[in-house]
Amino acid sequence: MLTVSNLSLQFGKRVLFDDVNIMFTKGNCYGIIGANGAGKSTFLKILTGKQEPTTGHVSLEPGKRMSVLEQDHFAYDNYTVLETVLRGNKKLFEIKEEMDALYAKPDFSDEDGIKAGELGVIYDEMGGWNAESDAQTMLSNVGIKDEMHWQMMSELENKDKVKVLLAQVLFGNPDVLILDEPTNDLDIDTISWLEDFLADYENTVIVVSHDRHFLDTVCTHIGDLDYSKLNLYTGNYSFWYQASQLATRQRQQANKKAEEKKKELQDFIARFSSNVAKAKQATARKKMIDKLNIEDIKPTSRRYPAIIFETEREAGDQILEVKDLEKTKDGELLFSNVDFKLKKGDKVAVISKNSLAVSEFFEIISGNQKADKGEYMWGVTTTQSYMPLDNTEFFQDKNLNLVDWLRQFTKNDEERHEEYMRGFLGKMLFSGDEALKSSTVLSGGEKMRCMFSRMMLQRANVLLLDEPTNHLDLESITTLNNSLVNFKGNILLASHDHEMLQTVCNRIIELTPKGVIDRDMTYDEYLADKKIKELQQQMYS
Repeated sequence: MLTVSNLSLQFGKRVLFDDVNIMFTKGNCYGIIGANGAGKSTFLKILTGKQEPTTGHVSLEPGKRMSVLEQDHFAYDNYTVLETVLRGNKKLFEIKEEMDALYAKPDFSDEDGIKAGELGVIYDEMGGWNAESDAQTMLSNVGIKDEMHWQMMSELENKDKVKVLLAQVLFGNPDVLILDEPTNDLDIDTISWLEDFLADYENTVIVVSHDRHFLDTVCTHIGDLDYSKLNLYTGNYSFWYQASQLATRQRQQANKKAEEKKKELQDFIARFSSNVAKAKQATARKKMIDKLNIEDIKPTSRRYPAIIFETEREAGDQILEVKDLEKTKDGELLFSNVDFKLKKGDKVAVISKNSLAVSEFFEIISGNQKADKGEYMWGVTTTQSYMPLDNTEFFQDKNLNLVDWLRQFTKNDEERHEEYMRGFLGKMLFSGDEALKSSTVLSGGEKMRCMFSRMMLQRANVLLLDEPTNHLDLESITTLNNSLVNFKGNILLASHDHEMLQTVCNRIIELTPKGVIDRDMTYDEYLADKKIKELQQQMYS
């Protein structure tokens, strides 16, 4: 279907890809993963023709159509929502425009009629007469209401533009789908619909995503960009991650016999196979597990930060009590009648249809903002460490290197020594001279790792985390997830990372304009509960 041959890409002395050969075939979904800077998005650009390789070429089977998720949210501002989706099938749209131009000619001739007739046959064969209704159905599927279909794209909020561009790339059953971070800015309902759609999709899908649940649900293969190569593995992300960790451990066990290692790998594959067969994902449908090859499993070159949250003291039974909390912002009621008590050991997913409500709630209980009504009380034995959604204010002093930046957040004389600070930063992958770089020139991911260092130094027994996976790579997300699972204190967590909410949290609190929905259950149980869905309709209406 889509073939990559002898591909290499070099920028100066840096080799991004070297002799990549791979064939993407029909019926499979390929998740492209790799450390930050490995070249995932660049690889997609080469596949789509937006980036020329140094050597090699990409070939799409003749007569097949490729569709690419548009990243420019303003590219279609001069078109209606419906026309934007229709433009997703470029050839079909061009035929329609050509026919319309012919019929609009004031001097319409017999030759024009013959040409229009020929175009009409092609248009019919491509399903053109149903194109508008198909596009409207696709828009409805991604949550764009009927009355919005004739609006201009420039009139839409960004979250709705994202959905329209998703409908555009999926429209018309393309032979190859290229999706770069398709779940960004999507709500949970749209992500769930997209997972189901792709799991049943009969053509070829190539996707880059930091959403592990999404990769696990839709992927039949993982393409790992490592050592300037693209290594293809059968299975989903969880299989790749667990297999690579096993292979790394085995590499470190130099004295272990080859037969023992092989048996360990075979046992692992058997366990994975039995688990994955029960999943919704395409792996079971394609019987991918039958093709797993233990020789394919290789150690990874990736580095994982050491995110370890420890507590200075154990909290008592009184953690947090919230009474009748209410907040309105810019004339919009975000939440009201918020009442709950946090129990010792609770790890809470804080959710809402309105993400602003969640962030304002965190700002209030962390003491940075005031509620319009109500109160909250932290237990006297609790200490809180807060990861805000916006960390800009922490990185504004131009005179601080990372050692001095981190030193601000401890009063312990032993910890303030440069050697200790460097060791601490080293665990977060700031080694050598990187520990002396200015705190004002950091990337988004580097800032997040600094913020985690700050939280770890505080040794609080309650963690408040508002979208802590933003800007993180898969390695950091996985490490953070494991750390939160093992944390002995309380957690209040807001995140779009489905896997994190499911594996960390034992309680769900949903903030609504009419109160809270509060349940002791897992995130998946909450999403599947029909009574909760009915209650949500009442609370948001």
